[in-house]
Amino acid sequence: MAWSASKIFLALVEDTLENTTAMDLNADTFKAALYDNDITPDQTVASASTAYNAGVWAIAGNEVSDGTEWDAGGEPLTAVTSTRAANVYTFDAADTPSGGSSATLAAVFGCLVYDDTITTPVADQGVSFHYFGGTNSVTDGSFTIIWNAAGVLTITL
Repeated sequence: MAWSASKIFLALVEDTLENTTAMDLNADTFKAALYDNDITPDQTVASASTAYNAGVWAIAGNEVSDGTEWDAGGEPLTAVTSTRAANVYTFDAADTPSGGSSATLAAVFGCLVYDDTITTPVADQGVSFHYFGGTNSVTDGSFTIIWNAAGVLTITL
C-alpha cells in the first residue's frame, strides 16, 4: 500500500480523553519528520506504534532528511496554537520550513507530527500524519510544509 491520506491518530484522542497521556497541545514541543513512500501509515495503531522511531516510523531508511537542513527527527513546529471556536477544535502551527536554504531532499511523500516533549507513557507519541499528495523533492533549496488553512488538525464536535 503506501501513503493515501492524512489522519489524526485515534490513540491521541483516546489517550487524551482517558488521561493516559499528559500531552499539552498548547505548550509541548512538536516536530514534523519526513518520510518516503515505502511505509503505510495507519491511524488505528496502538499509542506505542504512533511514536517517532516506532512502528512504521522506525523502519530503517524510510525517514527523509539531509542531516543539516532537515534534521533526522524532524523540524520543530512553531507558533503552535490550540483553540476552540463554536463546535470545532483546531491545532495549528506556522508553516514548517527547512532549517536553511540549501536542503536536498528526495522522494518526500509525507510527514509524522509528534510530541517531542512527553516521555511517558509513550515517548515522542504521534499526533497525526500528513500525505503530501505525491512525491516532493528539493535540491539545494528550501523545503517547507505548508499546513492547511484550516489547521494542522481539526476536530468537529
